[in-house]
Amino acid sequence: MKKQVFIALILSPLFTIAQKYSSAEIKRFEHEAPRVTIIRDNWGVPHIYGKTDADVVFGLMYTQCEDNFKGIERNYLYQLGRQSEVEGEKELYTDVQLQLIADTADAIKDYKAAAPWFRKLMDAFADGVNYYLYKHPDVKPAVFQHFEPWYALMFTDGSVSATVTGGINLNETKAFYGDAPEKLGVVYNPKVDDRETGSNGFAIAPSRSALGHAMLYINPHVPFYFRSEVQLASEEGLNVYGAVTWGQFFVYQGFNQHCGWMHTSSNADVADLYAEKVTKKDGQWYYEYDGRLKPVISRKLIMNIKNGTGAEHKTITGYYTQHGPVLGSRDGKWLALKANNRSYNALLESWLITKANTFTEYKKAMGLLSNATNNTVYADDQGNIAFWYGNFMPKRNAAFDWRLPVDGSTPATEWQGLHMVDEIVHVYNPANGWIQNCNSTPFASSGNYSPDKNKYPAYMAPNGQNFRAINAIKLLSEARSITLDELIAKGYNHYLAAFDVLLPPLFKAYAAAPDSVKQMLAGPLQIMNQWDRYSAANSVATTLAVEWGTLIMRALPRAKTDEEGTYQTERINTLMQTLTAKQQLEIFTEAVNNLNTRYGSWEIKWGDINRYQRPADGITFNDDAPSVPVGGVSSAFGQLPSFQSRTMDTKKRYGYSGNSFIAAVEFGSRIKAKSVITGGQSFNPASKHYTDQAGMYIEGKFKDVLFYKADVLKHAEKTYHPGE
Repeated sequence: MKKQVFIALILSPLFTIAQKYSSAEIKRFEHEAPRVTIIRDNWGVPHIYGKTDADVVFGLMYTQCEDNFKGIERNYLYQLGRQSEVEGEKELYTDVQLQLIADTADAIKDYKAAAPWFRKLMDAFADGVNYYLYKHPDVKPAVFQHFEPWYALMFTDGSVSATVTGGINLNETKAFYGDAPEKLGVVYNPKVDDRETGSNGFAIAPSRSALGHAMLYINPHVPFYFRSEVQLASEEGLNVYGAVTWGQFFVYQGFNQHCGWMHTSSNADVADLYAEKVTKKDGQWYYEYDGRLKPVISRKLIMNIKNGTGAEHKTITGYYTQHGPVLGSRDGKWLALKANNRSYNALLESWLITKANTFTEYKKAMGLLSNATNNTVYADDQGNIAFWYGNFMPKRNAAFDWRLPVDGSTPATEWQGLHMVDEIVHVYNPANGWIQNCNSTPFASSGNYSPDKNKYPAYMAPNGQNFRAINAIKLLSEARSITLDELIAKGYNHYLAAFDVLLPPLFKAYAAAPDSVKQMLAGPLQIMNQWDRYSAANSVATTLAVEWGTLIMRALPRAKTDEEGTYQTERINTLMQTLTAKQQLEIFTEAVNNLNTRYGSWEIKWGDINRYQRPADGITFNDDAPSVPVGGVSSAFGQLPSFQSRTMDTKKRYGYSGNSFIAAVEFGSRIKAKSVITGGQSFNPASKHYTDQAGMYIEGKFKDVLFYKADVLKHAEKTYHPGE
């Protein structure tokens, strides 16, 4: 069972201490910088060239700092469990969870024991950041005055949901480790989970493409501006293009000259909670295992918490059993987490896949079995397409229900090693010629050629179907002789498949309604009857649909487990069969009334209230400031692209999450690729690259990727070495 912790989005400064570097470091920086050439193209995208891979990593981190140092520091404050040093008490127990889950001492050990060639990459990672801070003393880090190479080993997964907690929630950790009187357990009351649930990956075989080449569509849904677009090229064989999560030195989703990969967030069960029977004797905690009592291990967590006068220092005693850190308690038992959130091999795997040139090499890199939160959709220049549901996958006794905490006192619940790459749920070169994954069940990933559910244990793929996948399956099943531009158009399809289920019961309820109700709802229902179920900026029906559909989604009974919550189509179907005709009309009436109250009329076009705006500070949206109408909606309704929006102390709604870096790639004798990124590459409001891609992003008009250096030089806007 898994639960995902999210990276905080807001960062404010706490400390401003001048960065100091030794003469040896400065000499090393000044030796490394001239070895790197950075070419910013006409979209501001950095193409980074160096003799060695380490040179390129140095340059990558320098350019990341140029674009968004705050984003880098924000991510490491999260990964190292130090957000409360900036955000104060509100982030304390997120920090406690993170410090319990990942110990910096383990990362330091891994760094010291690393292969020399890989340690060079981590050294270059730290040097690139530190050189930027050395050259820019006006940049004041909130906490980290000096980046250490082992930091990279604390952030080994580029996912937006990079930490799994097995299903425990933050309130449970707070209740266990907070200042309340010591207790053995509490009644479990799961909270509503409001996380981003998107990402689409499509692979097209040569048999389905117009030119006989495999193609890949990369469409992550994450908080806006979560990653940067880059190219990395060295004389040691590295030549990779794609999206890099701020603060990491590997391309997370992208392609090289031979193959490409798209990661979608996985619901594979990769983390388990163990219910430990504990007792206290002579001031020492013990837990029961295999008929014996074993001492609970403790570790001191030193927390520095920002407050009004400076910082408060707090020591919290963390507890561990053989299964892992204790994150909370339920029903008189402590809950220990067993997971693989941080490891040397996870970072190594993330790097090695970027240098894989064949299907065999890619599978070999995946054979490290250390990616804990991602599915992978793959395509290459030999015509292969493939899909893996997860990667790190423990073997377990199938007699237990792994969606819930298992008995920690018996050896029967111990993991029994890991499943190999070919044992996890996968698809290799299906005869139908396409693969899709939209965070949905893998057992519908390739139509009739999807994996057989009966051949895999339930814990491998416990999730259900969603409306995005329903839409993708229909579109890809119809695809014949598809071009790259047609693939992009399918990826930007605005059909809202959820309303195929939601509308018919509403129409039926309206047909049987009293005349008074019919008269009151005649106008809105006529609009809905005429609607083609595509979202659009000039559509009143879209406005009604989103308002009403959101209320329907809120009426869903709370899912008992994370896994149950993924059965979107099944849960919506059940709800619509459960709601009476009267309830259907009441919910629709509430939606109409909400619009009347908020905007003075229900008859308002979606683009008039659904907007794209990029504030200078990233958070202060303003109805009076320039903004752009957007026809897209949340992917929860089955639309393939995602544009999640809400009011931001404003009357209008503004986008904050959804499509980010998107790319379509064709693997012929030469790479042909197109991409677009949210708004623009720059984080500087004064830059022309701050919003130069906004219109393209909204409409699904992609720019040509400049993969080959000759093309990069033709479109070069700035060429320099780090520090210049």
